[in-house]
Amino acid sequence: MHHGPAVELGVDHASKKKASLGVWFFFLYLFFYGGFVAIGVLNYELLSQKVLAGLNLALFYGIGLIVFAVLLGILYNNYCSKYEDELNKEEAK
Repeated sequence: MHHGPAVELGVDHASKKKASLGVWFFFLYLFFYGGFVAIGVLNYELLSQKVLAGLNLALFYGIGLIVFAVLLGILYNNYCSKYEDELNKEEAK
């Protein structure tokens, strides 16, 4: 039994926009992650301070980074799908 690709692969006209968005999201996440690392290096006692609902800053910030990464992934997927739909419509004309 021969299994071929599920879809026809062609030229990705949105690849430049998607790559640019990915780089922006990477540096945005890097900024917030760098803040976490900077607090850990420069003022690690601050990470033990209670912030919200009994969580210390380390847990709150760490969970926040995970949630932020998931949200960036969802946003990236939505924007990339939008870019692909727009540019494929333009090419089909």
